[in-house]
Amino acid sequence: MFIKSLSVANFRNYDIEFITFSPNTNIIYGNNAQGKTNLLEAVYLFSHGRSHRAKSDTEMIRFGKPFMKLSLEFSDSVRDYNAAMQLSSNGKKQIQINNVPITKLSMLMNYLNVVMFSPEDLELVKGSPSVRRRFMDEAVSQLYPNYLSHLISYHKALAQKNSLLKALRLTGAHTDASLSVWNEQLAGHAAVIMRFRQEFLAAMDGLAAPVHAQISRENLKLLYTPNLDCGIIEEEGFAAAIYEKLEQRQAREIDAGSAQYGPQRDDFRLLINENDAKTYGSQGQQRTAVLSLKIAETEYIRHVKEEYPVLLLDDIMSELDVNRRMFLAEKIKNKQVLLTCTDSDLPAGTENASLFYVEGGKIKR
Repeated sequence: MFIKSLSVANFRNYDIEFITFSPNTNIIYGNNAQGKTNLLEAVYLFSHGRSHRAKSDTEMIRFGKPFMKLSLEFSDSVRDYNAAMQLSSNGKKQIQINNVPITKLSMLMNYLNVVMFSPEDLELVKGSPSVRRRFMDEAVSQLYPNYLSHLISYHKALAQKNSLLKALRLTGAHTDASLSVWNEQLAGHAAVIMRFRQEFLAAMDGLAAPVHAQISRENLKLLYTPNLDCGIIEEEGFAAAIYEKLEQRQAREIDAGSAQYGPQRDDFRLLINENDAKTYGSQGQQRTAVLSLKIAETEYIRHVKEEYPVLLLDDIMSELDVNRRMFLAEKIKNKQVLLTCTDSDLPAGTENASLFYVEGGKIKR
């Protein structure tokens, strides 16, 4: 997979800029707060449909402007693509791929595959379960639109159930027939979501463990910890088992006023030498685990799509020691890489890379 060019207008601190990328390593460098990460964010938008860091889409519109526009040319092993995105200050977003309107997020996924490396990724180990769920959801969704469709439907039904539970709690009711209707819908979607997550983590475990061992000579294990224990996930009656569990726990959820059980509370653990990395891992061990996860995700996408994704490395080199830098440099060979760094952090081997200097929202090659 290869990104050819990116055009931005009224995006973050950019007025109008155009950049043509090399199919190999592209280094975007300059001082802090000049707009380097914004370029990676623009690329990421075409892969996931939303920003990896903005709470609201309208944050990305240049201050004082009524809209922003992005366009991206990229290709995979089959064909070329021209993607366009426009976002208005009223929140309306328009996306096209090869002049075909994209009306649902699930239609966008699976065109452009990227893997983002950033300093915030350490939260995959140290952070809350929601960070790890987001990692699973984003990784699986960009390869399997069917997973994203079930995930969206699940959360829509969950919102309805939560509204009902809140109302029942306020009125002091002990049950309601509508709860069973929502539980049945949720159980069907939950079964699909949990199967995908288990298969993804099993594949990632097999890919991450040898990478981690190469870096540290320690054993890394990924362990899926679903919120609901309903037997063997692969079995045909798994959705019915989920429904039964939810029905049994109606009273607890009414008392709480919100749904307490289901994939919205799933998690996974990272074990280093059988010890929980979040609790017992040193910062170096945690960084190695995250690096192993990201490299494994790259290989996972290659296995599914039969080609490597584009790698987005946002100021990651400054977070790694010399050994980990060298290891990562070896792993990103023969892939397209968009790497941001400061002037003082330019990695070795820049003579073989395309260099782009960014200052105040202006790009100079």
